[in-house]
Amino acid sequence: MEKVYIYALAANLVFAIGVQFFTHYARRISSVWVNCFKAAVASVLFLATVLAQGGFHQIDPLFAGLFFLSGMVGLGIADLCLIKAFSLMGPGRTMLIFGFQPLIIGLLSYFAFGQAVNTRQLAAVFFFIACLFIFSLESFKKHGHWNTRASLFALAGVVMDGIGVIITRFAFNANTGIGTTEGNFYRAVGALLLFGVMSKVRPFQFFEKLRALSRRSLLWLTVGSFAGTYLSLMFYLTAVRYAGALAAVAGIGITGTLFSSAFECAYERKLPSAYLLAAFVFFFAGMAFLF
Repeated sequence: MEKVYIYALAANLVFAIGVQFFTHYARRISSVWVNCFKAAVASVLFLATVLAQGGFHQIDPLFAGLFFLSGMVGLGIADLCLIKAFSLMGPGRTMLIFGFQPLIIGLLSYFAFGQAVNTRQLAAVFFFIACLFIFSLESFKKHGHWNTRASLFALAGVVMDGIGVIITRFAFNANTGIGTTEGNFYRAVGALLLFGVMSKVRPFQFFEKLRALSRRSLLWLTVGSFAGTYLSLMFYLTAVRYAGALAAVAGIGITGTLFSSAFECAYERKLPSAYLLAAFVFFFAGMAFLF
């Protein structure tokens, strides 16, 4: 079980590195474009890894479809919401809202797999809501509005990510011979399928903007995708697949919050605001109830 937590910790660390690049380029280009790019990079890397490990195993089309669906929900819709929230309120504040994820995954795991839900998790909701209020108050003091749009994007991303995790775990449970890398490949392709449909409905000029990027920007985006998507998913899905309690793995997301906030302050070369520090107090109080 200790290895599961190490995988989850590693996933949060590399994800926190990646989101700094995602945030920067989402503000410069668009969150949809950045999500499509990182899904494309991850798909290529996962395909190369699967082939290097000996190739694909047989899988029922129904469960392949479930992996595709989990990718559309967890890597497509969820990441669209999260990266939009990153661009609106910053990675550190968005990741604090990720404190809701253990509660959401715990409740979903109870209904999907019969995993026990600690009743103390309900008390943690108050503290997480307090975090949302603090961020909204900070935005009101600074910009004259409550920035509820950013908080709603972050919450939607957390919920969609949790649903994607549950679908992924169900697909792994039904296909014990499928490797983690294969599951990641199917999920990344599922996300690409979603972006392909979106490009038909509302074109976001993927190839045109790709050609317009400088080599430096392309390099940093690729590095961010390698760390924040490929490595992060490799570690996280390994933890999800073998964890006894999914809520416990999700709870390690607190480290992602700390890493993201630290990297954000270092990247922007500024100290954390009083509002962010106050939100951390409520966040840790909520996590104390969870665990």
